[in-house]
Amino acid sequence: MKKIVVDKEKLTEESRGLFKEFKEFISRGNVMDLAVGVIIGTAFSNIVTAFTKMLTDLIGTAFGGIDFRGLTYTIGKLTVEYGTFLQAVFDFLITAVCIFIMVKIVNRFMRKKEQEKTVTPPPTPRDIVLLEEIRDLLKENQKTKKTKLK
Repeated sequence: MKKIVVDKEKLTEESRGLFKEFKEFISRGNVMDLAVGVIIGTAFSNIVTAFTKMLTDLIGTAFGGIDFRGLTYTIGKLTVEYGTFLQAVFDFLITAVCIFIMVKIVNRFMRKKEQEKTVTPPPTPRDIVLLEEIRDLLKENQKTKKTKLK
C-alpha cells in the first residue's frame, strides 16, 4: 500500500486562501441582495399560493364546484390529465397578476418619494428678478467707469 503524505502547512495556507476568497465573495453587495430577494420571494410565494388556492376555490364554487385538476381525456388506454395543465396556467396567471399589482404599488411609492425629493423652489417674483438685473447693470457700469479712469 502506498502511504499518503499531507503537508499540513500547505493545506492550512490553501484553506486560509479559500476562506479569504469565500469571505470576499459573500461580502459583495450583490450576493446579499440576492439572498434577501430569495427570502422575500419565498415568503411572497406563500402569499400568492394561498391567494391562488382561495381564488380557485371561489371560481370552482361559482361554476358548480369545478376543479381543474380532475379534468381528464381518455384515448384508448391512455389518460391525459389536461386539468393539471389548466390549473398550472391558471396559477401562473394569478401569480402574474399578484406580481403586477405589487410592482404597481411599489412604483407608486417610488414616484411619490421621487416627487418629494425633487421639490422645485417657487419661481422668483418678477420684482426680485428686475432688482437683480438692475444690480448687475450697476456693477457693469461701475466696472466700465473704473477702466475709463485708468
